[in-house]
Amino acid sequence: MSMQPGGPCGPLIPMPELTPAALRATVARIAPSRVPALTQHLFEATTNAQETQSLAPLRAFIHSWAVFIAIERHPERAARLRELEHIVDAGEQDPTDAIAKIRLIREEAEAEASL
Repeated sequence: MSMQPGGPCGPLIPMPELTPAALRATVARIAPSRVPALTQHLFEATTNAQETQSLAPLRAFIHSWAVFIAIERHPERAARLRELEHIVDAGEQDPTDAIAKIRLIREEAEAEASL
């Protein structure tokens, strides 16, 4: 696992290796309710990879869950992302600014996960 500097208190946990087992263990630690979704996504990615004879579905799985972990290991960032997603979902105001901020959070998470 690699440690990256975070907000005022830093990340709750180090960034795990980008393997299905390490990602699953980390999700079980920081967001146990999401383990069934991760397991289902891994099953689908594995099936699709076999059917298409391509690693692309497994790469997409790694990317998706690495970004999720990179965001969730910083509670302030995760809370801000949820606030911004609520603004977009509610449809009560122009979502342009919120969408741009969501994109920035995801880009930061991708960089942190070395993606």
